[in-house]
Amino acid sequence: MIARLYQKFSTIIAAVTLLAFITSSAGAVDLNALVYPQLNQIAIPEVEEIKLENGMRLYLLEDKTLPLIQASVRIHGGSYLDPADKIGLAEFCGDLLRTGGTEKYSSDELDELLESIGGSAETSMDIIAGSLKLSMLSSYNELAMEVMAEILQRPVFEQAKFEQLMISARASVSRRNDRPDGIGDREFEKVIYGSSSVYARHTEYATLNAISRDDLKAFHQRVFRPENVQMAIWGDIDSKKIVELVKKHFGAWEKGKEALPDFPKVDYQFDTRTAYVDLPEVSQSNIYIGHLGGRLTDEDHPHRIVMNNILGVGFGSRLFKQVRSKAGLAYSVYGVFTANISYPGTFYNYVSTKSESTAKAIRMIIDEIRRIQNEEPTAEELKLGRDRYLNTFVFNFDSKGKIIERLVYYDFFGLPKDFLNKQMEMVKTTTAADVTAAAKKYLKPDSLRILVVGSQKSLDEPLSALKNGEPQAIDVTIPE
Repeated sequence: MIARLYQKFSTIIAAVTLLAFITSSAGAVDLNALVYPQLNQIAIPEVEEIKLENGMRLYLLEDKTLPLIQASVRIHGGSYLDPADKIGLAEFCGDLLRTGGTEKYSSDELDELLESIGGSAETSMDIIAGSLKLSMLSSYNELAMEVMAEILQRPVFEQAKFEQLMISARASVSRRNDRPDGIGDREFEKVIYGSSSVYARHTEYATLNAISRDDLKAFHQRVFRPENVQMAIWGDIDSKKIVELVKKHFGAWEKGKEALPDFPKVDYQFDTRTAYVDLPEVSQSNIYIGHLGGRLTDEDHPHRIVMNNILGVGFGSRLFKQVRSKAGLAYSVYGVFTANISYPGTFYNYVSTKSESTAKAIRMIIDEIRRIQNEEPTAEELKLGRDRYLNTFVFNFDSKGKIIERLVYYDFFGLPKDFLNKQMEMVKTTTAADVTAAAKKYLKPDSLRILVVGSQKSLDEPLSALKNGEPQAIDVTIPE
């Protein structure tokens, strides 16, 4: 048997060697010369939309591919509603909706029920919204509606689960300074939005200690109302029957007495600031350079996408070529221009470099921000910048869930259903002049905010030499 295996292995080696010889004889393959067939046209399915009398919005899509019913629920309202002395309240509510039991099912009973039928249900809340994701075999359609109704309308936030979550949350606070990049990510948000901003604040022991189960019940009562709920259901369903089931389980849900407040505005002034977190024991600097970003609805956002790809995304970007490949200053370097709908995103450039090249790396990144404002991209850069977006565009439609969830999101903010397709068409036609115009309009190299997380004593130059505002120390000590 060993002899046969050896003979087989030798045959494989010989074949591979022959193939390598043939390939090398033919010369290297020019990847740019490869011709790819035209992609099939993306077909966007029709989603049925219904609004119940109590204001709850329903989105239905029949798909008989698999015997599953799937649901995604978006609940308007998130941690931006947390009182300043109870930060973490919304996140607690989002976690315990599912794990804290309901009036009909204890937490253990709900776990056992879902496990017994191969189903799943998960809940969470972020800054602006909450979510419930559910999946079951389609033979359990009515049970799916009942479980969602219990979770959304009748959670009880069991004391034992509340205490377990509190222990976990406190442990997270205690570990939040374990990684320099974790410190940088958290503190740069505060550098941009402000330490007290709802878009940057975070839990402390004191805010956790102030949260009670009564607070969770009050938050739930305020936020979880039908007019704040968008429910998308797709899969192996009969739309007419699903509507009947939804009305049965959610039709009597009473509307709230007052609307939730709008998302807070961001108060931002473009200026120069330099801040640092001193970690004497580390040998690397984690550096963040940027300013406030924009909104997804900015008319020239597609041009910004291409600009950002050329500047800082991927191996072919200018930051990668200059800071890593040519200067050899970093393993990781990139730039990101984020855009939200509800509030402005951030423009930031990140590099991790040895302490002794910190100031040099910062200057190189700032030089590249200036260069993209004044030096039009080459034809190769422009193609790469557009293709990086266009070649992944199809993955926005690789599941029915992505399609219908995006529709729900757009519908909440009043965007057209073809918003993403229009964005793609603008990316396709973005020119070199468009990229330069976007860089001049949106990038502010003279108004940058810089954060360095690293050992100040080991830097190649003091941060004051950057002349970007007097360096300010950030104390990351965790308050007791």
